[in-house]
Amino acid sequence: MGARCSKLSACWWPPHFKSPRLENGAAGEDGSGVPVFAEYSLDELRAATDGFATDRIVSEHGEKAPNVVYRGTLFSSGATVAIKRFGRSAWPDARQFVEEARAVGLLRSGRLSNLIGCCCEGGERLLVAEFMPHDTLAKHLFHWETKPLSWAMRVRAALYVAQALEYCTLKGRALYHDLHAYRVLFDVDGNPRLSCFGLMKNSRDGKSYSTNLAFTPPEYLKTGRVIPESVVYSFGTILLDLLSGKHIPPSHALDLIRGRNITVLMDSCLEGHVSSSDGTEMVRLASRCLQYEARDRPNLKAVVSALASLQKDASAPSHTLLGISQDAVKENAEQVSFSATEKAYATANLEQVHELLENEGYDEDETASFKVSLSSWPGQPSESIQVKKNGDDAFQSKDFTTVLECYARFIDTGAMESPTMLVRRGFANVVLGRMEDALEDARRAEGISPEWPTAHYLQGMALIGLGMELDGHEKLRIAASLEAQRTGRN
Repeated sequence: MGARCSKLSACWWPPHFKSPRLENGAAGEDGSGVPVFAEYSLDELRAATDGFATDRIVSEHGEKAPNVVYRGTLFSSGATVAIKRFGRSAWPDARQFVEEARAVGLLRSGRLSNLIGCCCEGGERLLVAEFMPHDTLAKHLFHWETKPLSWAMRVRAALYVAQALEYCTLKGRALYHDLHAYRVLFDVDGNPRLSCFGLMKNSRDGKSYSTNLAFTPPEYLKTGRVIPESVVYSFGTILLDLLSGKHIPPSHALDLIRGRNITVLMDSCLEGHVSSSDGTEMVRLASRCLQYEARDRPNLKAVVSALASLQKDASAPSHTLLGISQDAVKENAEQVSFSATEKAYATANLEQVHELLENEGYDEDETASFKVSLSSWPGQPSESIQVKKNGDDAFQSKDFTTVLECYARFIDTGAMESPTMLVRRGFANVVLGRMEDALEDARRAEGISPEWPTAHYLQGMALIGLGMELDGHEKLRIAASLEAQRTGRN
């Protein structure tokens, strides 16, 4: 009787809830300590960002290619990641997007915020990268609060970015789009890293190069295209930022250099902290990188060599130079820990949720107070035991139509409002795509057992299934808190 299946296959679940990657487990590492590149489902990334909540946004920009970057937490691993969501007009060719992302995802360097995945479903295009918790170079240079960025860290940032660009060039990714101080990020240890997002084209035609034409390589302005030497010019603008502590258009900076007004170019905060020779050498390097003709610029190997000779306090940890306490480093290094139950409901893993409900049995009924009135039973009271057994057997064998029929004879007649029966029937409704009925059953179970985590978890899953992501994730958080309290008491 009813529809049977040997397992909870994807056919039972609404399309936007499918999570094939999680069914295969979290992505492993490739030996570099970074997860291997993987394709994520939209549902996983929606769950990771609490439904793309506004309080998860860490940056948004780009009129020509609007995109938003979120801080997300992957339920499959507990890792905090950066999730870039492109505008609807970006990347109309899905195959091109995935191929480009996979190519960038092959890069692995401690000088990059590495790309670890992407998502391409319908009109959605998203990238997933390592999360850098200590803000951007632009924030530390232009918007500092307590103290300016030290000269030693400025030179280290320049060197690390140059090394990142040299690595990418050697790996065949010589072009970097829209290189500026906002693309340089600081990792958990305070090390400067170059964002991998700039290695991807950032517009539907692949031609968008810079958000500010004053900082755009001359050859792009002339031909609309970039060449490998273009990245050296863009890197020169980073050097200007580091020297001056503010945005100075390259043309103006070169005028100052030619007029030997180097003191005007230098950040006043560095006065007394930089030797004349070091300052002059950095200015000379910036000038060479900003040459109008590409052939007159140094290659990246020469740039790296020049910056390496300028290093100060090379043995000092980056977090010390950046002013980050050791406690803050440890705190940001910790991954978020999810219980197996929270992960199963948040990622809509029906196999695991079913197993959890089976293992839980009727434990909650032993402590809950609920209505039992067998006088309302539609038939002989002795039949109730067999009907309950049929319902339980059907739940175990995943015959969800029979589950609904059997438990309804108890619940809808008022004979018994068991919280366990309500949750099991609610889960059957989820599997059969009846999300509103599932939500109602879960709410009734909560009314009987207000502190039962399972009732809240099921509500969260049903709410997300109804498209109410924010409410759903809030319910999941409440459930996780109740679960932690119960675990702590046991």
